[in-house]
Amino acid sequence: MKFKSLYSRIALTFAVLILLFGGMCGGLDFFAAKRHQQEIVQRLSQDLAKHIADHWPLVKANHLDTATIGELFHMLMVVNPSIEMYLLDKDGVIKAHQAPPGRVQLTQVRLEPIRAFLANQPLPLLGDNPRNPEQASVFSAAALQQGGIPVGFLYIILTGDAYQQQAEHVWGGHIFQSAIWISLGALLLTLLVGLGVFAAITRRLDALTCTVAAFEEADFVGGLHVCPKITASSDEIGILARTFERMAERIGNQMQLIKHQDELRREMIADVSHDLRTPLTSLQGYLETVLRKADDLPLVERQRYLSVAVRQSRRVSLLADELFELAKLECEATRPNCETFFIQELAQDVLQKFQLAAETKAVNMNTVWPNELTSVYADIAMIERVLTNLLDNALRHTPAHGTITVTVEPGLHLVKLRIADTGEGISPPQLAGLFDRHSPLRQNASKKHGGGGLGLLICKRIVQLHGSKITANSRLGHGTAF
Repeated sequence: MKFKSLYSRIALTFAVLILLFGGMCGGLDFFAAKRHQQEIVQRLSQDLAKHIADHWPLVKANHLDTATIGELFHMLMVVNPSIEMYLLDKDGVIKAHQAPPGRVQLTQVRLEPIRAFLANQPLPLLGDNPRNPEQASVFSAAALQQGGIPVGFLYIILTGDAYQQQAEHVWGGHIFQSAIWISLGALLLTLLVGLGVFAAITRRLDALTCTVAAFEEADFVGGLHVCPKITASSDEIGILARTFERMAERIGNQMQLIKHQDELRREMIADVSHDLRTPLTSLQGYLETVLRKADDLPLVERQRYLSVAVRQSRRVSLLADELFELAKLECEATRPNCETFFIQELAQDVLQKFQLAAETKAVNMNTVWPNELTSVYADIAMIERVLTNLLDNALRHTPAHGTITVTVEPGLHLVKLRIADTGEGISPPQLAGLFDRHSPLRQNASKKHGGGGLGLLICKRIVQLHGSKITANSRLGHGTAF
């Protein structure tokens, strides 16, 4: 079974932690209970060895009376079968005991625990068990002296073989078994409750995951419909759900915008293909005619054909330049290289470029701006491109003896630049979509004037890059103002 879901991983981790925690607590409880039991036994019999040494002569003539204490040891062990008594010399060597032959496996016990016991160190203290060297036991001890001279020790093991046998039966008894089953039941109940709580928590996450997956399968269209109970929650899952909803709304809007832009791009490609097909077809036709009839065509006719071909090639070149410029402006990496300059000086320079064409067409070009120069912060090359496009359009659409006026109106934070002409004007339906890619005026401009008809789109994009906007007002027969 593969644990891939969040709930299965949490459940497995929680179960392992519960088992580890339960085992650790059980081990600690067992150890603490055993130490507590040893402490109680040692405290209850702490003065047993001293009491026997005070009331029974164990030393005679500065020597241990090993011959006469056998009867004492036997009597005391009959009275209390759990104890085992040993008589030690001052080096800890066992001099007397009351055990069957071969049962005592040590000939000497360590004196460090005995000295700690006599010094009243904290209990329990464990010493050597001569019958079972591998298992230290609690004990009672008393120093044996005569005339202030240390002779040996009375060493009593308080948990002897009989005690250990009874203790083993206790661990397997009803009370201990009941405690084990109660502990296991408590662990199991804790595990089940924890798994139930985790299931309730992860159920909302599962629902949110399924909702996001459905949103993805729908190509990020239609919004993210999360259960209101999840979004109404004030915890982290509710916050996450509400964040996902806002994110899905933005993604949906962006997908719609991308699709819309893609449709516009497809329309643009179709329009450009149509615009290119006409001049290219004309160019190809005239060139083929010149090529086939090179020997029969008069010189004047040949020059006319070549002039038309050159004009069509220029139209294709202009359209390609405008497309490249518009694509570069629509790139997200394009940013204006802004600097401070005087807008009147730039406008005057652009007007001078059209002065000769205006005089040839008998069009007046006027300026209306304050005597003091007005500084602006913008990309001078981009703004020059805007002025060039707008003045070129105005000059093409203004009849003889008409007027083009460039007005500069300084404001508090912005400068309004107005280019107005007295040309033919634009009808309201055409004015509404003037700056769109599919504007009818774009196709008309391409057909009439040989350009790509993308000048206004380029102007709009440049102005947008500067954080501003461009608008147009017009009346048929009264001209247009940008």
